[in-house]
Amino acid sequence: MGASAWDDDRTKPGCGRCGSPLEPEDLRCAVCFLPVPAGQGGAARAVARILRCDGCGAALTYDVKVQAPKCAFCGSVARLEETEDPIEEADAYLPFRVDPATARQAVKSWLGSLGWFRPADLATEATVAELTPLWFVAWTFDVEALVSWAADSNAGAGRAAWAPHSGQVPMTVQAALVSASRGLEEEEVAKLAPHFDLSSAQEAPHEMEGAAIERFAVPRSAARRIIERAVMAQARSHAKQFIPGSRVRKLSAAVLPRRLRTRRYGFPSYVLAYRYREKLYRAIVHGQDARVAFGKAPWSVWKILLAVLGGVAGVAAIAGLIWLFASR
Repeated sequence: MGASAWDDDRTKPGCGRCGSPLEPEDLRCAVCFLPVPAGQGGAARAVARILRCDGCGAALTYDVKVQAPKCAFCGSVARLEETEDPIEEADAYLPFRVDPATARQAVKSWLGSLGWFRPADLATEATVAELTPLWFVAWTFDVEALVSWAADSNAGAGRAAWAPHSGQVPMTVQAALVSASRGLEEEEVAKLAPHFDLSSAQEAPHEMEGAAIERFAVPRSAARRIIERAVMAQARSHAKQFIPGSRVRKLSAAVLPRRLRTRRYGFPSYVLAYRYREKLYRAIVHGQDARVAFGKAPWSVWKILLAVLGGVAGVAAIAGLIWLFASR
């Protein structure tokens, strides 16, 4: 995923002490906690009207033309919800570069690459029952920070098992993606994330027949806490690189941000339901790179059983040979 830069921060209001960009409705700077003067945090966002799925909790863009709308993820009926607290909204949307026909073919290619333990006719007999273009939502953040860490490791422990270590290291992270999607699992988003081109972002989603546009499902106060947890996770991972020794325990880290910028995006993907032997399975195809396709797929019970029996027979044969030579 292409890295974002700090240059476009110049168009945003900044903190009077540290210069970090301010978000709408910010009461304090996220970095130095200086109170924000009234009106400096940017224009307030309008109270959002969203469609909330009663089944999986996903939030989708409200469209007055859609009657009895269904959730793009689970098919349940979605209800209109008006939020009292301002809801996060996407700043930009990445365009689709993969058309629906290519997405269907990508699923076929993926099914054909799954290996011997899948049904032999999986790629040829599976049929796509439903395909939904989707913009799912996520945050990205750039951060410059100082990470203070402390941990025990086996380096320098002498006769003891552990020895204490500590230190401080600078950390720079660009365009780290944090999922806000209710319909896609975090593992699914993690597979999609490295292949997006942030430089292609546009202010609004382009026309895409049948597309669903997911909405952020949390208010800004909750969003900030999610970002803070993601920054801390990055800090712990970064600090591990500097801890001596091969074994580590009791790692703790503290983060002093010097600069923090978050953005909200809509990312393109396809959610597909395909049918194989009267059973439905879900697959995901990247909206900008058709080589990225994955999902759920059936196993061949007979092939697995054959492999197990073959393994048992092999072990029995080896045991028989050992017994034969031992009895001579």
